[in-house]
Amino acid sequence: MLEPSVDNLLKKIDSKYAIVTIAAKRARELHEKENHMLEQPTSKKLVGVALEEILDEKLAIKQQD
Repeated sequence: MLEPSVDNLLKKIDSKYAIVTIAAKRARELHEKENHMLEQPTSKKLVGVALEEILDEKLAIKQQD
């Protein structure tokens, strides 16, 4: 089973497309400068770390009016 699971991520952010966009942007940011928001990320890949940050509510969608 993949961790974090899509079902758990969808409880935090209700759009699969938003999850992918946020994770990709965050992974790109992590690639440029290693500034993890987690103390011990379990994933070795940057996209996985970004998804873990979403699950731990370190990242979220900023709503525009």
